[in-house]
This record gives sequence, C-alpha cells and structure tokens, in this order.
Amino acid sequence: MPTVVTKNHIQCLTFVSYGQNKIIQNKMAIKLVIALALFAVVNAGVVVPAAAPVAVAPAAVAVEEYDPHPQYKYGYDVQDTLSGDSKGHVEERDGDVVRGEYSLIDSDGFRRVVTYTADPINGFNAVVRREPLVAPVVAAAPVVKAAPVVAAPVAAAPVVRAAPLAAAAPVVPAFTYSRL
Repeated sequence: MPTVVTKNHIQCLTFVSYGQNKIIQNKMAIKLVIALALFAVVNAGVVVPAAAPVAVAPAAVAVEEYDPHPQYKYGYDVQDTLSGDSKGHVEERDGDVVRGEYSLIDSDGFRRVVTYTADPINGFNAVVRREPLVAPVVAAAPVVKAAPVVAAPVAAAPVVRAAPLAAAAPVVPAFTYSRL
C-alpha cells in the first residue's frame, strides 16, 4: 500500500523535530553556562587575607666622610699541604696609586707571580714571572767504579737419552656372535 503524506503529517513532523531541537539547544546552553561558571570559580582562586600594613621607619644611614687620599695595606698567604693549595696576595694603596703582587701554582707545576701597579697616569700595568717549583736534579758522580764484566765458560751437563717408550696395547673385549 502506498503511504499518503498529508499536510497535517508534515506539520506534525516539523513540530516534533523542531521541539526536539529546541530541547537539545537548551541542554547545550545549560552545559555551556555550567562550564563557564566552573572555569570562573577555578580562575578566581583562594583569596588569602593580607596582613595589616605595618608602619616602617626608614633606617638611619650613617654618612661617611669622603677621604680624598685613601690608604690601605693588606695581604694573605695560603700554604695548605693537604690539598696542595699555595697562593698569596699583597696590596697597598696610597691615594690613587695601587701596588701589589699575587702568586699561585699553575697546573703545569710552575709558580706564577704577578706584580702590578695602577695609577691615573699609566693605568694598570702587570709583569708576570714564571718560576719552577723544584730545582732541577743533577745526577751525582759515581763514587765506586764497577769492575768489568768477564764472561766465564760454563760446562754444560751431558744429555742422557732415555729409552724409547713402548705404546701399550689397548684392552678391548672380543666380540663374539652367539645364537640365542
């Protein structure tokens, strides 16, 4: 039988599909509102109460007098036998002129000594010296002269030849055939 679709049927189908679509749209809108509300709550974070403001008085700053001709001397010396650290530094200043010297042990076993001066006219100047740590070892002259080596003839022991060894015959049981 053929199906007859009338105008009333089309209106009814349209209403049903329109009504379901409206419900779906409303559910999606509610889900979107809930998701945005949760996102806003998460981003808000926890508000921590702040401490009350405290009045702080500025620290008193001691005013130092300007020294137009500064002078100082200092120095140190380190000789650590446990770690092998050996270094030193001496410096002195008189007005704008600084003189000093420092030394250290290089990785190649030499002591590096740097003597420097600094003044407003010549600037910074340094002279570097390298000094060996150990004096070179000189071989001492021999005290006793060794006697010359003489080759003495040595008689060899006679070679004795042993009798030839006889090979032992293998012991193998004899195979016999018998009737059962």
